[in-house]
Amino acid sequence: MTKTRIIPAMLALTGAFAISPAALAQQVKDIVADTKLEVPYAIDQRGVVARNSTGLCWRTGSWTPQSAAANTAAGCACDKDLLPREKCEPPAPPPAAAPAPAPAPAAAPAPAVKSITIKGSALFAFDQTVLKPEGRAVLDKDVIAKLNDFEKISLIMITGHTDRLGSHPYNQKLSEKRADAVRAYLESKAVKAGQIETLGAGKTQAVPGVSCSDKLPRKKLIECLAPNRRVEVEIKGTPRK
Repeated sequence: MTKTRIIPAMLALTGAFAISPAALAQQVKDIVADTKLEVPYAIDQRGVVARNSTGLCWRTGSWTPQSAAANTAAGCACDKDLLPREKCEPPAPPPAAAPAPAPAPAAAPAPAVKSITIKGSALFAFDQTVLKPEGRAVLDKDVIAKLNDFEKISLIMITGHTDRLGSHPYNQKLSEKRADAVRAYLESKAVKAGQIETLGAGKTQAVPGVSCSDKLPRKKLIECLAPNRRVEVEIKGTPRK
């Protein structure tokens, strides 16, 4: 290790390197070297680096950028511009963590569909379109009561069906009138008219599996075809939570 040159605190330097009392007064803050390490600057007995009249530090003959960097306190104060930037400047703070993504909005409940099939005989007499009293009770129980399962109703589709007896035009009209009769009853129970649509399917959508021979006596045939005479009510909307 190169021997450090120590200058007494009150000793005046002579020649080109002399420091006047006025210059000493101008030194605002002392630069204190770490004397436990090699000190590549002239220091006094306190370990304070000596400086000239312009405030520059006095280097010893053993000064090198490496020795200045090793004595960080003095080197960064005297020769910061000559030392690696990371030696004298604190590291930049780590980037702030990105904010956690906002939670995804809760998914809206899937629309619910409730399909209700009511026997035509429960609502109407054979070949009739006027609701029977017991038919109104069935609608109250099987349709009106089910509306409470929905928070919001988007559609109530009412489809009337007939059996195959009679012509297509006749059965089409019959199925439409029966669907309309159910619609009128629901509206009388405060169901909004804009929520209801009706459709007559006539005899075009027989119930699968119902097989009745035309050779049966008419009364027996009418009884056999009863499942085809029906009204279907489909309710679509948002279910209650």
